[in-house]
Amino acid sequence: MLVARFYAPGDIRLEEAPEPHAGPGQLKIAVANCSTCGTDVKIHRHGHHHIRPPRVIGHEIAGRVTEVGDGVTGWTPGDPVQVIAAIPCGGCAECGSGRFTVCSRQESMGYHYDGGFAEYMIVPEAVLAVDGVNRIPEGVGFAEASVAEPLACVLNGQEIAGVGEGDTVVVVGAGPIGCLHVRLARARGASAVYLVDLNRGRLDMSAAAVRPDAAICGSETDPVADVLRLTGERGADVVITAAASGRAQEDALRMVARSGRISFFGGLPKDDPIISLDSNLVHYREISIFGANGSSPDHNRRALELIASGAVPVTDLITERMQLTDVHKAIETVASGTAIKVTIQP
Repeated sequence: MLVARFYAPGDIRLEEAPEPHAGPGQLKIAVANCSTCGTDVKIHRHGHHHIRPPRVIGHEIAGRVTEVGDGVTGWTPGDPVQVIAAIPCGGCAECGSGRFTVCSRQESMGYHYDGGFAEYMIVPEAVLAVDGVNRIPEGVGFAEASVAEPLACVLNGQEIAGVGEGDTVVVVGAGPIGCLHVRLARARGASAVYLVDLNRGRLDMSAAAVRPDAAICGSETDPVADVLRLTGERGADVVITAAASGRAQEDALRMVARSGRISFFGGLPKDDPIISLDSNLVHYREISIFGANGSSPDHNRRALELIASGAVPVTDLITERMQLTDVHKAIETVASGTAIKVTIQP
């Protein structure tokens, strides 16, 4: 079978590999879709400290069960499934209190275990132990189901920040995550959603799909001034920084309303993680700043339900569908920002 293995930064190889078989406690699936994201770009360019190469990468996974290992119940060959990316251990203090996204021993598909850039893959026992395999609802395609993983992360972030009825929401970053934030905020009852990006082409492409109440190009205007103008100088109830930008995080503090909430959804580069933050603004205006990290198995289940119900449509966000042989092109397309969501169909 064909796989895409990461060996080193800049070195992802298409290789033939033996077809795997499910061992005890495992499932084997035929991968139908494994979508790509900015994390794949970072792995390709810089590697990752959790990846010990060679490793088959890819973590936004949907496919069909082809083999059920000994001791596994509830699944039969032919079942359509979506697989979680972040794998909580289920036994640490954080997991014990239900905070699976900050599990102190978390593992990940495509990092600690071979992922979905392959024709077939093994779902490890660790995933099944935390109920991390989800049956794809009827009417949801495999490509759409693969988008449940990033949507699950978006759901986690918006739940932490309390996005809800009547909120004015600013989403900074018009990539696929930003598009999902716009749609989920609307589904959660936001009264207005504004989308901000520095890249005019990416902003126009994404805004045409998700139709925010305003699309603000930060390279052409001052986004803080525009948000304040749009909100009658009050500021937004919630600002979500869906971009790896320290400037976006700093601007969030200037465009959020009193008693507003900020979600630092996008992490910053490891070599430049420090921002300038006016602590007095946080103090006197009672501003809340939240982190958001990945998703839990339950978030993945509910993300699939949001897709199935039509509350958060994703089909039109999948703007490129490529074969596994095009994995390098897929990653570079994500890096270029010329597509919203790119999916690979092995």
